[in-house]
Amino acid sequence: MTRVNSAQVKSEALPSRIVANFALAVVALARPPRAKPPAPPRRAVAAVLLTCTAIIASMFLLDRTASDWARHLPGWFIEAFEQITDFGLSGWFLYPIGVILLGLAAVASPASPRVAQGVLAALGARFGFLFVAIAAPGLFTTIVKRLIGRARPYVGGYDNPFLYKPFIWQPAYASMPSGHATTAVAAAIAIGALWPKARIVMWIYAALILASRVVIQAHFVSDVLAAAFVGGFSAILVRNWFAARRLAFIPARDGTVRAMPGPSWRRVKMVARRLLGQ
Repeated sequence: MTRVNSAQVKSEALPSRIVANFALAVVALARPPRAKPPAPPRRAVAAVLLTCTAIIASMFLLDRTASDWARHLPGWFIEAFEQITDFGLSGWFLYPIGVILLGLAAVASPASPRVAQGVLAALGARFGFLFVAIAAPGLFTTIVKRLIGRARPYVGGYDNPFLYKPFIWQPAYASMPSGHATTAVAAAIAIGALWPKARIVMWIYAALILASRVVIQAHFVSDVLAAAFVGGFSAILVRNWFAARRLAFIPARDGTVRAMPGPSWRRVKMVARRLLGQ
């Protein structure tokens, strides 16, 4: 009879554990709310109307002017922003967050001490929120922009902000909304919701990404405005969804949403040492 050591048993059980933990996460996200979802503030409707007005006004007043301005910028300036704009790709966020979630799913176990389970659950909720808040609006934008079919600046050799070919599903006609800008704003909102001290840095990052899309003539101004709305609004919806289920966030009595206190770095290191020592 072949003897199976404990390392072999653990390695064989690892895929099942990962699948089981991800299934539990999906169940937690899909469960009925445990708290009353936060009501949208009264100014939300006004903000939506103002944003839509700004997008439409930009199509008539800013898009062509901004594209012409960007076209005559110095080459070195455009090249610098071509490097900056790559940091608006969602992979910069989703790949490392996905690896972290995979690692948490691999080590989380009912057999772990209660403290370790609590720390891993708190981390899983936070990184799960970041992943969904960034991935969901990005996926939405990827589909919608190809259905809208708005031409990018200077497609066909001339600048026409009103050139559309809906449902064509070609990169040249996938201008509105901007995917990079959607990711940047969604990330700024999501990370700022968890760590308020990071908000200034994240908004500077988002502003640079939004500007870069116009500078390199990949999008019109109205494209990035629409993307900012989609990214920000979607991230807030995801935050409220998590808050209603008391995952990483909690709705306050005054209607606001605040992040739950996370595990301290000292406790995280303590749990990591225990898990590595098993």
